[in-house]
Amino acid sequence: MSRQVDSSILKLLDGLGLSGEDHDLCDFTIADQNSVAESQGITPTTPSNFKPVLGSNVTYVVACVLINDDDEVLMMQEAKESCAGKWYLPAGRMEKGETIVQATIREVLEETGLMVDPKTLLVVETAGGMWYRFVLTGEVIGGELKTPASADKESLQAKWIGNLQEISLRSNDILHLIERAQLHKKSTPGVGWHKNLLPASIPHSKDLLRLIVVIKRRSTNRLHVLLSEKTAIHFPVCEINPAKSVHSTLRRFMVEMFGADVGQHRPLGLLNLEHDPASDGCCLTLLVAFRAPLEEVPLIGKCAWQEVSKDVEQQLLSVTSSKNSTIELHVVR
Repeated sequence: MSRQVDSSILKLLDGLGLSGEDHDLCDFTIADQNSVAESQGITPTTPSNFKPVLGSNVTYVVACVLINDDDEVLMMQEAKESCAGKWYLPAGRMEKGETIVQATIREVLEETGLMVDPKTLLVVETAGGMWYRFVLTGEVIGGELKTPASADKESLQAKWIGNLQEISLRSNDILHLIERAQLHKKSTPGVGWHKNLLPASIPHSKDLLRLIVVIKRRSTNRLHVLLSEKTAIHFPVCEINPAKSVHSTLRRFMVEMFGADVGQHRPLGLLNLEHDPASDGCCLTLLVAFRAPLEEVPLIGKCAWQEVSKDVEQQLLSVTSSKNSTIELHVVR
């Protein structure tokens, strides 16, 4: 079992999916969450049989931040009536049958005239558990920059912008994404930053949160990871509740496993993302670290701690020690 756990963690650290698992294995379903809410006298607002349907009850958006060698960012000028003339990153909603990478390539081409080769996810943003924005960066590999003469319903034009103060932005919500891409551009993947990681092509019929929860045992100073012992042994997985923020879903799941007095812990970021257009769901793998030692953190759920090998421990500790070693999960309030 320990070898299998180590192997799975290494796969996740490389941005690969866990294709051998039952794709919809789930320890804390929306039905379970509704039962807990009802026991507390709260009327649930999400049906227990909820399934994400793209374009109906869940929205996936892609955005691409491209930085050139002069530290300029590729921007497009909006054609939509509601924000015509304002500037924004090339971005838009995913369509049925598209992968995240395919949607990114399409949006950049439609809105800027350039062809992009996406290299890595930078940030995953979520709002209310039913809106997700997958932010990627990459390299321009061809095409021609859209000029006002080529304006259409997608955009009026595109430009490389060095000073964002010179343009009127549609929204300031992209400033952080641009800053992150500029820092990434100056970095070496795998050195202080995560490796180049693109979504793993694994279908999920639900939106899931998989947890890699790490903790140190005081007596041995060795790192352990949490495993669920419900049915097959696996990393704990819960369904993301579309009526709650992802942070709220995480909190409820941690209470389910550790009790209301769950010790101090922090979500560090995503190790990977799994999505395939064969289904409308996705799976976010979130790294969570406890500050307290294992001996002080009681378990109440069907879970157990598993010591990892020294090699895996070293790799996990290097990820936990740098804030840029995971893909940022930004929960929009």
